[in-house]
Amino acid sequence: MAETKPTATVKAATSVQVQKRSNSISWLAPVCCIIAGYVIWRFVLGSASNFKVPDPNGGFWPNHKGPIGTFTKMYEGGIIVPILIGCLLTVITFVIERLLTISKASGTGNNAEFIRKVQYHLANRNVDAALSECDKQKGSVGNVMKAGLRKYKEMITVTELDTEQKVLAIQKEVEEATSLELPMLEKNLVFLSTIASVATLLGLLGTVMGMIRSFSKLGDESGGGEAARELSQGISEALYNTALGIGTSAVSIIMYNVFTTKIDSITYGIDESGFTLTQSFASLYK
Repeated sequence: MAETKPTATVKAATSVQVQKRSNSISWLAPVCCIIAGYVIWRFVLGSASNFKVPDPNGGFWPNHKGPIGTFTKMYEGGIIVPILIGCLLTVITFVIERLLTISKASGTGNNAEFIRKVQYHLANRNVDAALSECDKQKGSVGNVMKAGLRKYKEMITVTELDTEQKVLAIQKEVEEATSLELPMLEKNLVFLSTIASVATLLGLLGTVMGMIRSFSKLGDESGGGEAARELSQGISEALYNTALGIGTSAVSIIMYNVFTTKIDSITYGIDESGFTLTQSFASLYK
């Protein structure tokens, strides 16, 4: 009668713990930025001292006339301007947040050099030294590698599983650790990608609304010279919306591409670390 080899149950739990963080702050930030955009538009650009003929009534949208200075003319671009300023502030907020997060995730030193050091220690069967390198790296690649190395060290002492099963257990541990690291890297990038599209459309909407007001005023004017002056001034004011929208969109697109490139580099390092662990174990502990 053939002898059946017993198989052990591999623990499904990963050594990397899920970091539960609320995303409410991420959704609150755009609202606060739009409010800040209105405050800048209404009380900084729209300050009565910035106009030759200020509106004495004030209110939500004062009808000031004769802006003093080029920058102040942006106020007359209309109610779309504070929304665009809010979009720009939102982009700046999430650019700073992603810079801090991704810089921390990149860790210290070069990922390729870190993986070479781990390979060297594993080739000498010194798992503890490899774990020490992970503590020095302090990034996402180091976190995933550390989780895999702990399982690696555990599998060395396990006798109930064959080599292939041990390799699969290490690979599963790396995959679970990776699934916990990557979402934090990609978090909030959706705001940058959305604003990249929406800001340009908002700018064009503000321009169209300004053009409608300008041509409407042209139809009400009786004098040719005065009407032409009002039209050119209205068009100039309307184009501030386009400039602000395009500028915001450009910054958002550039930074989105910068962050995705950095995330791709980290992801490649994570994949390489997983391959290093499985290949090392398969070759050393046959």
